[in-house]
Amino acid sequence: MKNVFFQSVLVIFILIDFGAVSAYQTHYGPSELTHYDKSKAYNGYTLFTPFGSQETFLMDMEGNLVHAWSLPDQFNVEKHAYLLENGNLLRAVKKGMDRRASYQPHYQEVDWEGNIVNEVRDTRKGYCGHHDFLKVWNKKLKAYTLFIVSIKTITHEEAVAVGCDLNKRKNYRSEPDGVVEIDMDGNVIWEWNISDHLIQDVNPDLPNYGIIKDHPEKLDPNFGAGRRGDWIHTNSIDYNEILGHLVINNSMESEFYVVDHDATFFPGDPKKSIALAASDAGDFVYRWGNPAVYDAGRGLSCDDAECSEGDKQLFFTHDIQWIRQGLPGAGHFLIFDNGAHHLKNTHSSIYEINPYDGTMKDGRHVMQMKVGSDRRGVSNQIVWSYASKVPGSFYAKHISGCQRMPNGNTVICAGTWGQFFEVTPGGDVVWEYINPVTSSGALETINDKVDQGNSVFRIHRYGFDHPAFKDRELASKGKLTKIYKR
Repeated sequence: MKNVFFQSVLVIFILIDFGAVSAYQTHYGPSELTHYDKSKAYNGYTLFTPFGSQETFLMDMEGNLVHAWSLPDQFNVEKHAYLLENGNLLRAVKKGMDRRASYQPHYQEVDWEGNIVNEVRDTRKGYCGHHDFLKVWNKKLKAYTLFIVSIKTITHEEAVAVGCDLNKRKNYRSEPDGVVEIDMDGNVIWEWNISDHLIQDVNPDLPNYGIIKDHPEKLDPNFGAGRRGDWIHTNSIDYNEILGHLVINNSMESEFYVVDHDATFFPGDPKKSIALAASDAGDFVYRWGNPAVYDAGRGLSCDDAECSEGDKQLFFTHDIQWIRQGLPGAGHFLIFDNGAHHLKNTHSSIYEINPYDGTMKDGRHVMQMKVGSDRRGVSNQIVWSYASKVPGSFYAKHISGCQRMPNGNTVICAGTWGQFFEVTPGGDVVWEYINPVTSSGALETINDKVDQGNSVFRIHRYGFDHPAFKDRELASKGKLTKIYKR
């Protein structure tokens, strides 16, 4: 089979036989559809929003636009949007890109024609949503609610009071990350923040003093150089409606946490819910990815002879999720590992992780260090992975995502480069598309002079039978390079 590589700004292509379809898989070159195996791909429609854009596009497998949603000038989509089963689009909307600005994101549900049917936001001072959001059915409330990744501003004194080490940092004023739940009227009904779930071994006078290794259910605020900014930079969340659990990504330390939402939620009593989520009941049910963060494994290390990645499994991550019920691998975790923190041979990977002793519904998690790894140090809980067969051809240093399909394929967004592709369980690329939309318009060729100009935070693939498409007009409107060419 053939692999196509962009070799220079002269657009020279070389065909190389690697024994399996790896498609184009490079950062620069022709945009839009570059490869499509109709017989092996999971056919449907792909939704995406160029980074910081006012437009969200729905396209068919051939790369033709079939529908679009737009925003007024001065507004942009905060990272991504997705379709609901009723055919409405859910998106976060913001002025500018600064998550610490006074302008809070608005979470809008708009109909097929773009009319706003519902709009909510967290109006509290000191909070600001960013990155990810999720509409769910809260079975205890018997109503739809919205989970929002959100920072919460704390003072230097408040950070020191929970154990931040003054020997590491002199000013701890920061915005630790968390998750806020609001109802469809915009009322805050539940909240979880990382700053409430700490164990520290610096100040014995504080109630959260203890031995880090003995408390994997809590975060050490003094790991590394000390906390700053949003502490863990949560860029993705997901909710498991069967278990009632939330999973929260800590991209700073390359691990993710599971917390029990439903056990800490009381319908009609937000004050009690927030207090319980801030207590020990809101501690981690499970964590995975980097055991050195809680003194349970080896971290990254180098000496004169060699470097070791120790027991670390993830190296800067996005899009943590449970694989949905009814799909191959249902109940397992799926995550995009950007790989930016590898010591060498930097590359991105997709990992499917089975953390359970028994079935997911049993809810018995096995801690990472109790399972072991193979000779390469890779955890035995990784049951499937994807990395390109062509060195250096699949690497997205930030943003990005992945999604499991009903036929077992996995759709991947290498977001840094606006590169979307689909791989089989065996790793063959069966579809690939390069986003042509940049700040300079829709370009037929993406080259190094517009590096990251076509970035995309995340994409979503929907099958032809998705309820959102019932009775919708989905005729081709043509290629984006023709419609948006400047």
